[in-house]
Amino acid sequence: MQLVGNDMCFACGKKNPIGLKLEFAAEADEYTSEIEIVEHYQGFAGIVHGGILATALDEIMARLLLDRGYKAITAKLEIRFNKPVKVGEKLWLRARLLKESHRLIETAATACLFDGTPVAEAKSVSMCVNG
Repeated sequence: MQLVGNDMCFACGKKNPIGLKLEFAAEADEYTSEIEIVEHYQGFAGIVHGGILATALDEIMARLLLDRGYKAITAKLEIRFNKPVKVGEKLWLRARLLKESHRLIETAATACLFDGTPVAEAKSVSMCVNG
């Protein structure tokens, strides 16, 4: 399996006109990003769709692995939503590596309001692939 980027990724692709266009930074043992919730990403009126938060959390964990040299895809994703997020709010995303084994890597991520309030937490298991 080849993992080839084409800049159209919904989460981080710069050429995707409807994407999140996330940008990332390495900070010590964590990987960080931020996202502003716009009305295109709502579910119920004025509230972000949970799938958008899940996508952002999945992406930051995947990018952490890519930055560390892993070629991996998400095999399992668990999300816990703590608080609804309103359209117009900005969130900090943070991801960290939890555990590595031969082909599986466990990561965790958190989405927080800028005041530090966690709104969603995620854990994933990613599988290394060839190519």
